[in-house]
Amino acid sequence: MFAYFLNKVYFCFADGLAAFRTFLKTEFSDENIEFWLACEDYKKIKSPAKLVSKANKIYNEFIDVKAPREVNIDFRTRQDTKQKLLEPISSSLNEIQAKVYSLMEKDSYPRFLRSKCYQDLLNRTQMYCQRKSV
Repeated sequence: MFAYFLNKVYFCFADGLAAFRTFLKTEFSDENIEFWLACEDYKKIKSPAKLVSKANKIYNEFIDVKAPREVNIDFRTRQDTKQKLLEPISSSLNEIQAKVYSLMEKDSYPRFLRSKCYQDLLNRTQMYCQRKSV
């Protein structure tokens, strides 16, 4: 269900992504969705030089133990990712991205479904659908 939500939110509904981001900010864990989105952008890069630059930016912002928006990952994953980013390719962040995704799926998303942010999103969506059907 989370995969469906996140894919639909990311690709179709800016309001849904905004609601999820707002919710994560209230929980002080918005670095997770920001990291996930940065990884999605990273995978689209074709230029090797830009890939290196983006890899360094993501590492410094989210992965390094001194990162200002450090994601909550285990030591082993952090070290493996650091090694992979020495010679980055488009799939270098797949493992760590999957772990952060899993964390959001199991932890943040169920709480989001019970949140005011989600209820507000549902109400806006229902009102929009009702106006469209008239």
